[in-house]
Amino acid sequence: MSVSRRDLMRWQFDLTWALFEYHLERLQPEDFVWEPAPHCWTVHRDADGTWVPDWAETEPDPVPVPTIAWVSWHIGWWWSVATDHLRGRPPRERTDVTWPGEGTATVTWLRDLRTDWLAALDRLDDRDLDAAAPFRWPNDPEYTVAHMIGWVNAELMKNVAEIGQLRLLRAQRS
Repeated sequence: MSVSRRDLMRWQFDLTWALFEYHLERLQPEDFVWEPAPHCWTVHRDADGTWVPDWAETEPDPVPVPTIAWVSWHIGWWWSVATDHLRGRPPRERTDVTWPGEGTATVTWLRDLRTDWLAALDRLDDRDLDAAAPFRWPNDPEYTVAHMIGWVNAELMKNVAEIGQLRLLRAQRS
């Protein structure tokens, strides 16, 4: 049986998403801002109530342990930008992507991002996948839309594992 590249990438994404749903369905509001270590990155409310993530332009050493809130904001940020690129829209700035808050609001946001991503992905054909990626990370002239989609899948897998591990650790420590 022959499977198109897009369908294979979609299968990989769907597998990762199924693993994510396992954790999304079990997250409690208090899981999001639980700080697993003294040195961590999270999100904080600013004066107007907007959630603002910890951030540094250069990765600190040691790297802070992220909270589920921070990882979920991070997913929302890079995924919004990747979708903007895939849809041919101007990409949002990091500071324009705000975290919706603990619990249902964030889970709904992530599920909505999934819907938007899949709508963009499902319209692609092989010619689209072979086109130069509008978002060249790493800065490689051979980087294609297919590479960008593979990166999204890999990044989501990593972030799902982080959220799952943080959720399990908090459950054990509670």
